[in-house]
Amino acid sequence: MWQSLATALCLVLVIEGLMPFLAPGRWKRMLASVTQVSDRQLRIIGFGSMVTGTLLLYLVR
Repeated sequence: MWQSLATALCLVLVIEGLMPFLAPGRWKRMLASVTQVSDRQLRIIGFGSMVTGTLLLYLVR
């Protein structure tokens, strides 16, 4: 189980690093625009992302 968790975290780091590597200017603009979003909206987006990821994981496994 720990190996699967470590693998998943490594894949998250790889995926998170793609945007700043491929398009650093666009990534900076995106980060600047995120500061304009309210905390409530960010929580809703985060919750939706977690639910979607959980459902996809359930379907894949």
